[in-house]
Amino acid sequence: MKYTVMIPAAGSGKRMGAGQNKLFLEIGGQSILYHTIGVFQDDPYCNEIILAVRPDEQPIIQGILEQHGGSKTITFVEGGDERQNSVAACIEAYKGDGIVLVHDAARPFIDLSLIRELVHTAHEKGAAIAAVRAKDTIKIVENSMVKQTLNRERLWMIQTPQAFRYELLKEASEAAIQDNFLGTDESMLVERLGHSVQIVESSYDNVKMTTQEDLALGEILLERRK
Repeated sequence: MKYTVMIPAAGSGKRMGAGQNKLFLEIGGQSILYHTIGVFQDDPYCNEIILAVRPDEQPIIQGILEQHGGSKTITFVEGGDERQNSVAACIEAYKGDGIVLVHDAARPFIDLSLIRELVHTAHEKGAAIAAVRAKDTIKIVENSMVKQTLNRERLWMIQTPQAFRYELLKEASEAAIQDNFLGTDESMLVERLGHSVQIVESSYDNVKMTTQEDLALGEILLERRK
């Protein structure tokens, strides 16, 4: 089943402490963004890639895309200060009415089989998100004091891609803008509408490149995939 992927790539990556957009940092001799975009460039079921970028970085990103040499339609939009604003710009630029994915540009190790399952589930249910079960015990803490220990069996760590019927995602995005609500992911916006969201179990390899330690892990994952 065909889909379009929306990738917000306008973040600053402050937690990486690299002094530049972390997506330009390299794993295995190529940028993080190169690896992430490559997954969708090589997927025959991906119709289009919509990238939200900072205007001053667009030439650099176009150069990265040229290195890969894929033939997918690439649409650039101007990214916002917040991820939600960037995704809203992608939604506005989309001209279709099918299944859309939102994916973190800093998650280069996404698996095609997971993408297939997310697209299929979103087509059937309306909304589907990638997630893995929490490994650690999670506690609610206030002023350095434990207030509550949560039941780990019910906790999931949410990843991307997140897949939606386009009209549902558009409605959720527009409602958030109207209400001046800022969510942490697209699923949260859809949940506000009272719509159910289906979990699709992912892999712990689908890590987001956020810190220097993640880059080291990325080198290991890339070598293992080779």
